[in-house]
Amino acid sequence: MILTEFDYVRPVGLEEALTLLAGTPGARALAGGQSLLPDLRTGAARARLLVDVRHLEELRGVEAAPDGTLRIGALTTLAELAAHPLVLAQAPEIAAAARANGDPQVRNLGTTGGNLAATGRPTDLPAAAIAAGARAELAGSRGRSTVTAEELAASGVPADTVITALLVPPGGPAGAFEKSADRATRYPLCASAVRITADGPRIAVTGATARALRLRGVEDRLGGGPYTTDSVLAAFRAEPRELFVPGRGTSAEYLGHLAGVLTARALARAQAHA
Repeated sequence: MILTEFDYVRPVGLEEALTLLAGTPGARALAGGQSLLPDLRTGAARARLLVDVRHLEELRGVEAAPDGTLRIGALTTLAELAAHPLVLAQAPEIAAAARANGDPQVRNLGTTGGNLAATGRPTDLPAAAIAAGARAELAGSRGRSTVTAEELAASGVPADTVITALLVPPGGPAGAFEKSADRATRYPLCASAVRITADGPRIAVTGATARALRLRGVEDRLGGGPYTTDSVLAAFRAEPRELFVPGRGTSAEYLGHLAGVLTARALARAQAHA
């Protein structure tokens, strides 16, 4: 049972969807519904109008631009993302994060854009997108724009705006994602995504922190490697403990250590495939 009343409309195209979202205060876009519908049922979220964009083919699919950048449509499901050959080859941290989400039913319905836009709960894709140096393509009443995945995680999706695509720079096989999941919800208790570049590693964590976050201090301490377990754990011990948010029976000290362990595993996996 959904506790709030709302209207429902199925626009024929993206421009109509954007007009509806801009013209109705409290309107929400409905894609996979894996976060929004449970929140409507519990009263954690409210909507005056649901704008169903699930059938808009222009927001689906994965393609490579001439420079190798992957354009991942926002309605691409997590299952499609996890198995797509281009994503597996050029952004394995993205594919692994999609594969780590929930269960098969969630992955078959949940979308790339919805996972990036989810608020109030940790999800897996934002950390992987940050580690990959990805950007989110947005469309709204003010036109089209892009923001970094890090900016999106910090500020969320603006009102009457939707994510249309995730733009991921090609990185080859030197990326990985490791996760310790909450057993009840499958949300990350802590997860770490890494991409090893010519300038050193890019590292982002989620679950253990207030939001998906890039750890530049850890990156600077690790430099060009070697990325041994001892060196990674030492780099994490130097991070301020208040960075990690205790909860669900865990302490900040424990989460800081867990983030280091998962990052060490991810870096080892990325190095093995580089």
